[in-house]
Amino acid sequence: MKPLPIVVAIPTKNEAENIATTVRSVIDHFEAVVVVDSDSTDDTRALAKAEGAEIVPYTWDGKYPKKKQWCLDHVRPELDWMLFVDGDETPSPELIAELHRIFDPTAEGSRRVAPAAFDIPLGYWFAGKRLRHGYTIVKRALLDRTRTRFPELDDLDAPGMGEQEGHYQPLADGPVVRLRATLEHEDLDPVRTWFDRHNRYSDWEAWLEHHPEVREEIRQAKTRQGQLFHRAPLKPLVSFAYAYVYKRGFLDGRAGLDYALAMSFYRWQIGVKAREKNASFPLTE
Repeated sequence: MKPLPIVVAIPTKNEAENIATTVRSVIDHFEAVVVVDSDSTDDTRALAKAEGAEIVPYTWDGKYPKKKQWCLDHVRPELDWMLFVDGDETPSPELIAELHRIFDPTAEGSRRVAPAAFDIPLGYWFAGKRLRHGYTIVKRALLDRTRTRFPELDDLDAPGMGEQEGHYQPLADGPVVRLRATLEHEDLDPVRTWFDRHNRYSDWEAWLEHHPEVREEIRQAKTRQGQLFHRAPLKPLVSFAYAYVYKRGFLDGRAGLDYALAMSFYRWQIGVKAREKNASFPLTE
């Protein structure tokens, strides 16, 4: 079958545990697979290269563009379409088939595709188990680089994110369509790394609470679900009730409970850190 006219960009830093599986899942299906690596100190680059991926080194200069926008600007620019896949993600066979239907090789090139971007739901794994219920994560991961761009926000002084764009979506100059099939997110690293990452992310989220103009820009660059939750009060309780009760996370057993509690704890962390900062540096009216 003809490769899809898409470049897969895999941003990495120390993903040796996962990267071979990720590259192997895409290498035969897409026109190009590029690992954009931020000075990994493990075997990420060697393992990815052994599976057939191109390797592009990346060092952030502390300014915009950040890493994903840099990929859109510089990685295989002759291909309009880019699919972002994390180093611990693999497209499901159903997603590959869905993309082949969209990018029909009998049509006249990829420009026939009307949407400017596609949102893809994640098949999320937590603590070794695939979650079938609960909170659903959707990523705007497939982009026509000629019609999409990540916003440049005034958050370069914020802690927690560094070279990566924060928890917001790229902006699209055209329609956005949600796909049915999933991108499987299965991190083989120990669960403590999830908590390490989200501890950093909560620093960024708490910083936003004290920069409402940036927070509002980010709200506008989120999905509809993200925008609604952005305004919700009592976020730790709302998060748990939504994921575990309304979205029936309890059907995933102990893993469903653990994930709902972990996300609720993450929201609690953001609130505590924001209140701590508020107590140290009171906001003026």
